[in-house]
Amino acid sequence: MDPMDIVGKTKEDASLPKATMTKIIKEMLPPDVRVARDTQDLLIECCVEFINLVSSESNDVCSREDKRTIAPEHVLKALEVLGFGEYLEEVYAAYEQHKVETADTVKGGKCTNGAEMTEEEALAEQQRMFAEARARMNGIATTTATATAPKPPDAEPSLNCYF
Repeated sequence: MDPMDIVGKTKEDASLPKATMTKIIKEMLPPDVRVARDTQDLLIECCVEFINLVSSESNDVCSREDKRTIAPEHVLKALEVLGFGEYLEEVYAAYEQHKVETADTVKGGKCTNGAEMTEEEALAEQQRMFAEARARMNGIATTTATATAPKPPDAEPSLNCYF
């Protein structure tokens, strides 16, 4: 990505992709309204500054609670502290919508092979995969002993586990 495509002065500054921000600005306006390039840059700089402000205050709220990870509740509290309390309902609604839309993603140590499995099915699948791996390892060990190069493991569909 060309450094000129990012709005921001140095690598330490937070920045946003200029093309994406320009697209968002254009989508928010009626089709017959044009925005000058310097006006787009000013809007983007304001967005960057707003993100920095909210991030900093969210970090302060998080620190005051002796937490190490900024949670959505910290961002909501930061918006209130910064005087954006009138937008909390809309922000919370957007957050709830985001949770619904991303509910299908796998996280928190759950495993999936494309379909939902019971814990027993997952355990059986794991045991089967361990047995296959042991068999491959033992097979590779015997071929290595006979001075032939070990074969790379076959690409097999596997469980995707996220921790």
